[in-house]
Amino acid sequence: MLRGVTTLSVDTKGRMAVPSKYRELLGKSDNGQMVVTMDSQDPCLLLYPLSEWQAVERQLVALPGLDKGVRKLKRLLMGYASECELDGAGRILLPALLRDVAKLGKRVVLMGQGNKFEIWSDEVWEVRQRELFESRSDETLSTHLESISL
Repeated sequence: MLRGVTTLSVDTKGRMAVPSKYRELLGKSDNGQMVVTMDSQDPCLLLYPLSEWQAVERQLVALPGLDKGVRKLKRLLMGYASECELDGAGRILLPALLRDVAKLGKRVVLMGQGNKFEIWSDEVWEVRQRELFESRSDETLSTHLESISL
């Protein structure tokens, strides 16, 4: 399970060190192979272990190709998907195009989302986090969330 928030550095070559608490898990489950792509709704990247990405990709491929929304989603998620692998130092290379799309600089926020990570610019995340905390009392739970005990 991928959970938690960590602030990390991206080096000048675009490599980000994956925290050690996730390296063993990712190494065992997918031999360190992952897929990074852009998020379709937020200015961040999504980082999936390869097996999780393959499940998402199968679902995307099965969607009807004549639907404009489906085509847009496929273009964003599958079109920008890039395979990456943990190197010997536990780093992954984030492609320059994706770093630019998500406005990633030297500092990023890695946030576990269960089956994947989100990678945010630390500046963008700071603003988004503030918005989340300010709006959380204003919103009601969707019907999908009502059954979860918190």
